[in-house]
Amino acid sequence: MFRRSSAGATEGEAQGSQGTQAPEAPAKSKPPAQTGKGRPTPKRSQAEANRYKSITGSTTSGRGPAKSATPGRKLTPEERTKARAEARTERERQTQAMRRGEEWALSPRDRGQAKKLARDYVDAHRRPSEFYMYALVLLVIGLFAGKSHSAISSYMQIVLVVIILIIVADAILLRRSITKLAAERLPGQSTRGITIYATMRALQLRRFRTPAPRLKPGDKF
Repeated sequence: MFRRSSAGATEGEAQGSQGTQAPEAPAKSKPPAQTGKGRPTPKRSQAEANRYKSITGSTTSGRGPAKSATPGRKLTPEERTKARAEARTERERQTQAMRRGEEWALSPRDRGQAKKLARDYVDAHRRPSEFYMYALVLLVIGLFAGKSHSAISSYMQIVLVVIILIIVADAILLRRSITKLAAERLPGQSTRGITIYATMRALQLRRFRTPAPRLKPGDKF
């Protein structure tokens, strides 16, 4: 009798405690495929493909063999050869367009009407700075020869000072002329950096200037 009553009391207490226990709040869960950004986490292979894929199908760095635009498919040797030939042709076309002075192919340093005006002005005149490279070669030869002759060495130092003075004087005159010309032909446009741009072009040999000269010395523009 006592065992049955104690067992019944124990069962009643357990049922009562279960009946009075507060219900647990439903756990918030989100789909395992969702991330904090609200979109599924891509697979690693897909993420790598999206990282290195570009419009042309090559790598983002532009180096190495061209890759297929379709992830997971490699280019055949014929397709790879064709892609390299097309890239080479495109580079040659852009180089030729840059040499001709076409605006779309120029670097940001050479773009703008002010820079074009400076190029034409420098190319249409013979300036002392144009012979700077020839004088520099002769100066280097004289310095090597002057190691055994102190007189030649002293003369070469004087020549170096004279070359520097000529370049500085020519740059000042060039700045005055190109600024005046830009104010007449391009009123209201910025001429910032045009002086150093014209001076650096004047120091280059005519055949190595890029873009190539459109005018010859003495031509009017």
